[in-house]
Amino acid sequence: MSNKKTRLTDQLRQLIEAAEISRYELWQKTGIDQAVLSKFVNDKCGLSMESLDKIGDVLDLQITKRSNATAKRRKGN
Repeated sequence: MSNKKTRLTDQLRQLIEAAEISRYELWQKTGIDQAVLSKFVNDKCGLSMESLDKIGDVLDLQITKRSNATAKRRKGN
């Protein structure tokens, strides 16, 4: 098991890919151009905080902090 943490942007990319919504629908609901969404998902550009908030709202995402015990278990301690 890897000890490397997954960046928030990488997690968001994975969630966008796994979402039951197309990039076209995501564009319609957020106003973020499909080309920009594609570049973001392919790690070719970043997004503004405003855009990240819009995606989070549409996908109904919430950031939670893992407890220290959970984090230690993931590290293999």
